[in-house]
Amino acid sequence: MNYYGLVGEKLSHSLSPKIHNTVFKNLSIEGGYKLFEIEKNNIDKLGESMKVLSIKGVNVTIPYKEKVMEQLDIISDEAKEIGAVNTILNKGNKLIGYNTDYYGFKNMLLDKNILVENKKVVVLGTGGASKAVVQYLLDANAKEIFLVSRDIQGKKSKKGVKLIDYNMLKEIEGYLIINTTPVGMYPNSSNSPVSEEIIQKYDCVVDLIYNPIETEFIKIGKKLGKITCGGLMMLVLQGIKADEIWENIEINKDIIEELYTILSKEFDKE
Repeated sequence: MNYYGLVGEKLSHSLSPKIHNTVFKNLSIEGGYKLFEIEKNNIDKLGESMKVLSIKGVNVTIPYKEKVMEQLDIISDEAKEIGAVNTILNKGNKLIGYNTDYYGFKNMLLDKNILVENKKVVVLGTGGASKAVVQYLLDANAKEIFLVSRDIQGKKSKKGVKLIDYNMLKEIEGYLIINTTPVGMYPNSSNSPVSEEIIQKYDCVVDLIYNPIETEFIKIGKKLGKITCGGLMMLVLQGIKADEIWENIEINKDIIEELYTILSKEFDKE
């Protein structure tokens, strides 16, 4: 049996075990997935522990996505560019780091036929969740990328990305607007990061929040007839990508859809 897990500081509400153990069961994979809560003063021992205990793979969450990189033998191109790792494979006692948030976001857009090449895109929020989003938009040759922050003083953005504040956002319109902030997350589900007037200026509306499944941001987008996508599919797809990396397999869409249905029952739908 191969052993896997999620590494983080506080993990009691994580859905990762349900995602991965469901995949293992459906594919008859002899694997076990556990939560590994690690204190900050011990995270530098993760790499050696994985090798000693023959743990085949882990997911990594806040606040360790950057910190673990110094312990890895190989880092994938997308993880290097993003500057964060959320999946580690132990292969032949060498640790390889990936960022499956990148693939989850990419495939979520492709599933909805949201194609960003030569398009103008706005990303709300400059926190950790926005890093993989921005990197994919750059790689997919978006025409213009605007990164929106409440306070742009002293902040920097990647080459090819324009940093603006919410007041400047009022003057922009484009193809796609993406929320990477926690605004609208349960239990404060009645909030939207931007107004209906702003959302009206875009063809597609994407939210990385998955609880509730349909945020106020997405509800407004639907009311306006926009193409919309919530964050639950990204959660599923980034988890599936980790399993594909660990097991060196390709997982079919039936399992993805089953996982989505299972997880959708976990959340408040009001």
